[in-house]
Amino acid sequence: MTSDFDPAASSETPADAAPDAAAATQNAAQFNADARIAELEAQLEVAKKERLLALAEGENASRRADKRISDNAKYAVSNIAKALLQVADNLSRALLAAPADARNNDTVKNLALGVELTEKELHSILEQQGVRKINSLNQPFDANFHNAIQEVENTAVPSGTVVQVFQEGYVIHDRLLRPSMVVVSRGGPKREAAAANPANPGVNTTA
Repeated sequence: MTSDFDPAASSETPADAAPDAAAATQNAAQFNADARIAELEAQLEVAKKERLLALAEGENASRRADKRISDNAKYAVSNIAKALLQVADNLSRALLAAPADARNNDTVKNLALGVELTEKELHSILEQQGVRKINSLNQPFDANFHNAIQEVENTAVPSGTVVQVFQEGYVIHDRLLRPSMVVVSRGGPKREAAAANPANPGVNTTA
């Protein structure tokens, strides 16, 4: 019995297999190229994001540095200004010792006038450096600006009103330099909720 199997008819010749192998190689190369392109594009996106983040961090660092430099310049005189407030206090006390009705001779009058001019000049210099007095008298007590040293019974004003100032308080630009030493009322009517003291806007009391 003879077999119908023909090896020549059932197998490809080397010439027939060559184009398929070349096509497979080309497809594999194209796949690898596409994968590499996708990988490079992903790396490029990551690099772009990292660059933008680095630029943003650099700008933020620059702004923080600029603010530190600005604050250092702005508040550089804080310590000396606070020391000068003691001088202003002493000048005010000197004037209290020579009220207008006690200036009954030229010596006392001229001395008091000199003290007044000196006090005025000192306050002018402080104002040029951003130092200003806190408006406390007859204002609601505010722990951010006031240090209460005493309470007194006073039914004529709402409770918690500053009725006397023992020592003036000051701010420098938007920072508290020294709180006011005050006497606060009690026993009066309840104070209604009110807006912030317009004389003391935007002061940073935590600095």
